[in-house]
Amino acid sequence: MRIIQVIIGLGVGGAERVVVSLADGMADRGHEVRIISLMDQAGTLPSHNVEVVHLGLSRNPLRAVSAIWKLAGEIRRFRPDVVHSHMKHSNLVTRLLRFVVPIPRLVNTVHSTHEGGKAWMAAYRVSDGLADAVTNVSREASAAYEVAGAVPNGRMLTIHNGIDVGVNSFSFDRRVAMRQKLDIDDEEKLVLAVGRLTPPKDYPNLVSALQRLRRGGRWTAVIAGDGPMRQKLELLVQECGLADHVRFLGVRNDIPALMSAADVFVLSSAWEGFGMVVAEAMACERLVVATDCGGVREVLGDCGFLVPPGSPDALAAALVDALALAPEKAAALGLKARERVIEMFSLEAAIESWQALYSAK
Repeated sequence: MRIIQVIIGLGVGGAERVVVSLADGMADRGHEVRIISLMDQAGTLPSHNVEVVHLGLSRNPLRAVSAIWKLAGEIRRFRPDVVHSHMKHSNLVTRLLRFVVPIPRLVNTVHSTHEGGKAWMAAYRVSDGLADAVTNVSREASAAYEVAGAVPNGRMLTIHNGIDVGVNSFSFDRRVAMRQKLDIDDEEKLVLAVGRLTPPKDYPNLVSALQRLRRGGRWTAVIAGDGPMRQKLELLVQECGLADHVRFLGVRNDIPALMSAADVFVLSSAWEGFGMVVAEAMACERLVVATDCGGVREVLGDCGFLVPPGSPDALAAALVDALALAPEKAAALGLKARERVIEMFSLEAAIESWQALYSAK
């Protein structure tokens, strides 16, 4: 099977990791796979078995038209059996391209409960018939799109993201090495957050919760990721008197090592589709404190601490409980979390689901 994966860009994020893992998995099964990135981003890349094409999309209208025209040309040359696009820009562009280029089967995937306002939902609704299949990453997210009128009831399929549990696993050696690198001793608790510094991740909620922990024992919080809110968040940390407790690490390529070093993983998001980093933390046997948004409840189950979004008091209380958990109980809950990911969200199971959908008539 010849497969094209289309995404707006290959920056550092959950959706990007999903696309790359899926492309690699399909290539490993003997399919010929190409990733087309509309923008020139290359923070997340597949193995050498998958070709990546960057089209130079930007806000400049002429470059945008050029990138879309190039995408049509790539589809003509590659002659795929399936085009699988991800997120709103790519989904709507690939739908429109069916008027000018042959696409035997078009699969669109949404990665969130919220990809835009009424105009985007209307665009999805009007063009729905141009896609052969439309999917989302959690049942909650799929239901949200039906409620918004973006798709007819029952139209949107749920296919959960797949986690590579080999890459995402706990390592004591990595824990020791990373804590030494971060200058965190054995008696100090380490709280980890991972994700782009953007409004959906609601890092002000996390900072407010950490402010309530300031006198609650020895702890450090590290935030891995970058984005447009970094300067504002760094200032907020200063204003809250947390400069000695909170560090911004920027973009990292060693997330499993950071997960191993952490005692608690925290997600403070206002909305999510699936909560990829939650599943990755669970695969690394970490205690998880997360907001109940999007598909996070589906992912976490009873393997961690779930709190309402936008409530720093609730988030702080859950962090206190997680940090105070006895080591043996923390280890048992972490192991239970990993077993849940292996059973329900493995990369192998996800690839099997995609392969079946690609082949469906």
